[in-house]
Amino acid sequence: MSHTTQNANVRGAAYALTGFAIFSTHDVFIKFLGGFYAPFQIIFFFTLFQFPVITLMLMRDPTDGNLIPKHPWLVLLRTALAVITAACVFYAFSVLPMAQTYAIIFASPLLITLLAIPVLGEQVGWRRSLAIFVGLIGVIVVLNPGTTAFSAGHLAALCGAGCSAGAAVIMRKIGSEERSAVLLLYPMMANFILMGCMMPFVYQPMPLYHLIGTALVAIFGFVAAMFHIMAYRTASAGVVAPMQYSQIIWAVIFGYFFFSETADWNTAVGSVIIIASGVYIVFREETKSVPGKSPVLNTRSRFVPGTMPRISQLSGLIKNGVQAARKNGS
Repeated sequence: MSHTTQNANVRGAAYALTGFAIFSTHDVFIKFLGGFYAPFQIIFFFTLFQFPVITLMLMRDPTDGNLIPKHPWLVLLRTALAVITAACVFYAFSVLPMAQTYAIIFASPLLITLLAIPVLGEQVGWRRSLAIFVGLIGVIVVLNPGTTAFSAGHLAALCGAGCSAGAAVIMRKIGSEERSAVLLLYPMMANFILMGCMMPFVYQPMPLYHLIGTALVAIFGFVAAMFHIMAYRTASAGVVAPMQYSQIIWAVIFGYFFFSETADWNTAVGSVIIIASGVYIVFREETKSVPGKSPVLNTRSRFVPGTMPRISQLSGLIKNGVQAARKNGS
């Protein structure tokens, strides 16, 4: 490895670690607000505060065309999965310890690799298959059936991980053909409309500082996404993707200081198993990828539940905006 590549990987890892640290701070606000309000209300205002930023980004998108999807059924399915992910993950954070929530959600990369077989037709050898199996055992260790009561929060976290994986795989399948604006706006509008329909049943008046907290969730999600764009532009996915597991450290720290949580042994051991499996799969994909075809996890980033755009979408929109600005300035 050349000195230049090594420096780039170090910078990319630093950007990714910073981004995931901000995401963890973002999740602290979600958990705090979840103690007062239903997930539907938090997601509604979260999405509402994102619209101005996303609108400005879309105004800079010079791509011609309309917002009619080329793959309407897959876009609809991805949108539905994104909405379910949002509700499930926000609810899980509100009722489960942060470290435990992260540990279960970390199963998403394993499920992405598993779903890539029937959906994308990708080949997964026995080594990665074994890693998936071991990782899922790690999830069972975290859940600790028989001694820990299986709650709605655990079910929500598992559902969120599965739906997030499904949305990511569909994104990988149609992402190169659909406009970024379509992939970005449909889940946002669905969340805004559906959560808005739930508001008459769940709405609780919000003091100003809680509204500010909701706005900070949106801002932190956006800033974290910017750091991930820089990370993926600077270093390889094999370096950047495993950095997401640093969130378990922040979860333990934030959980202890803000919510008086302590991670039990099952969560700790299960997390180690899941993380080891996920890291192995990332590196195995990168070394065994088919020429000319990006591995399914190479375009995967943290999926902010159904509201913030994926890294690839943000990157495309910003790139188009920069190109347009240069063209207008010339």
